[in-house]
Amino acid sequence: MTKLSRRTFLSAALASTAPLALGTLTTPALTGPAGATGGPAFSHQAIVDEARALAQNSFVARGTVPEDWRNLTYDQYQKRWFRSKDALWSKTPRSYNVDFFLPGLYFPRPIEINTVVDGLSQKVAFDLSLFDKTDMAPDLSVDESLGYSGFRLRTALREPDKKHEFCVFQGASYFRAIGAIHNYGLSARGLAVRTADPAGEEFPEFTKFWLEAPVPGQKNIIVHALMDSPSVTGAYRFDIHPGQNTVMDVEATLFAREELDNIGLGPLTSMFLYDQTNRNRFDDFRPAVHDSDGLLVVNGNGETLWRPLANPKKLQISSFVDDNPKGFGLMQRPRLLSDYEDFEAHYHKRPSLWVEPKGNWGKGSVTLVEIPADKEIYDNIVAYWRPKTAYAAGSELTFAYRLTWGEDPDLGLPRVTNSASGARIFGDPGRIMTIDYGPHPLFAEGVGDLDIHISSPHVATSEGVLQKNSETGGLRLAFSFDPAERDHVELRAELRKNGEPASEVWLYRWTK
Repeated sequence: MTKLSRRTFLSAALASTAPLALGTLTTPALTGPAGATGGPAFSHQAIVDEARALAQNSFVARGTVPEDWRNLTYDQYQKRWFRSKDALWSKTPRSYNVDFFLPGLYFPRPIEINTVVDGLSQKVAFDLSLFDKTDMAPDLSVDESLGYSGFRLRTALREPDKKHEFCVFQGASYFRAIGAIHNYGLSARGLAVRTADPAGEEFPEFTKFWLEAPVPGQKNIIVHALMDSPSVTGAYRFDIHPGQNTVMDVEATLFAREELDNIGLGPLTSMFLYDQTNRNRFDDFRPAVHDSDGLLVVNGNGETLWRPLANPKKLQISSFVDDNPKGFGLMQRPRLLSDYEDFEAHYHKRPSLWVEPKGNWGKGSVTLVEIPADKEIYDNIVAYWRPKTAYAAGSELTFAYRLTWGEDPDLGLPRVTNSASGARIFGDPGRIMTIDYGPHPLFAEGVGDLDIHISSPHVATSEGVLQKNSETGGLRLAFSFDPAERDHVELRAELRKNGEPASEVWLYRWTK
C-alpha cells in the first residue's frame, strides 16, 4: 500500500483550513454498485454549463463528514487503507484501476466521483467495507454525509501484467503524478487564487469528478472535474498519458463570481529546504533536501531562464514579466542518491514538472513565491502564470496547457546543474558564486571560444573564471561580489558562443 507523506497531508491541511477556501459539495450517492452504469447522458459541455450556473449564484459551502472523522489524528487516519484488489474496474479487462481515499483529518468535505461508461454517467457509491484496517483503528460513525476524499489511478506502467499507481487527485484542487521511474514529489493545482496576498489565499476545490472508463488496452485515461470556490467556478478536462514521463493535456473554463485580479494559471507547489547555496543554515547530515531545485522558464522571446530556488528568511515574490510564455516549470536536476544521501525520501527520484501553454496566454508574468520553511514537511514553493488582465465578475476564461511529469524538457542548451555560494576566505571581502553546467556539444572545444556575461544592478562583480569540470565533463563558472551592507543582490550570468546563447540564463537573488 502506498501512503501519503506527512508533508502532503500538511499541504492539504492548509488547503482545507485556509480562509475563503470552504467550497463543499452535495452528498455522493450511497447506493448502487461501484462503477454501475445506466445514469444520465454525459458530456463535458454539461460540466461547463454546471460551472456557469454555479457562478451565477452565491457560493454555498458544502457539508462536512461527522466530527469523529474530522478529529482523527494522522496515525489514526493511516490505520485504514483501500484494498486495491477491489478497486474500480479491477474485475474487468479495462486498462486502468481506481483506488479511493477516505475523508477525515485534513479532508473534511467529501467529493463526488462518477464513472462514464458508454456515454452514461453514474455516481460511485461510498463503501467503507472496501478498506482494510488494523486492530488499532478507532470505530467511526457512518451516515449519509460520507464520501471519498480523492482517488488514485493505476495502470501497466513498469510491468505489462501489473497496474502501478502514477496519479493522485486529493485535497482542494491538488493533484500529482509521476513518470515510470519516479517517486511522488511536487504537486499541481487547478487554479491559484490570491497566493501570498495580504487578504489571504483562497483554495478552490474540485468538488465532482467524472472518470471515463477506458477500454482494454487503452493507453490514456480522461478525467473531468467541476471546481467551486467563493470567487470562481470551473470545468476541467484532463487527458492523461502515463509513461516514462506522464503527460497531461489540461483544458479549463473558468467563470468569475467576483473580480479575479490575482489568479495563477498552471500553478505548481513544491518544497525547497536547502542545497549548497544555504547549506550552513541547517544542521543535517544530508547535503541537500528539496523536491525541486530551480524554476525553468522559456519566455515569449525564446530566452531560456534558470532561477535556482531559495528558502528565504522572509517571504519573497519574483515576477518574470512576459508576453505569451513558451513554458515554465519546477525542475529537480540533481539525480544521484549521493546528491541527497537520503535512503528513505529518495529525493533524487522526485519528478520535474513542465507547463506548456497552448494558444496565446497574452501578457503577464511567471510568478515565483518562496516561503520561509524550517522543515521539509512544508511545501514552501509556488510557481504559476499570473495574467496581467483582471477578469471582471461574470466573465469567462478558457485556457489550455500541457503538463509533463518526469525529466527536464530538452531545450537544446547546456543546463545549469548546480549553484553554490560561500564567503571569500582570502583577499577582499565578499562572496563567491559557482555555477556548474552539464556536459554539452557546445563545450567540446573547451572554454576558449566561450564569452562570459555576468552582471548585477546592485554591485560590481568579478570577471569570472570558466574551467572544465573533470568530475562531470561540464564546465564551472566562478565569480565574486561584495554585497557590503545590502540585504539582497540580484545576479545574472550567461555563456555565449559566436554571439549566440551557449547556456541557460542564470538568475539568482542572494539574500543576507
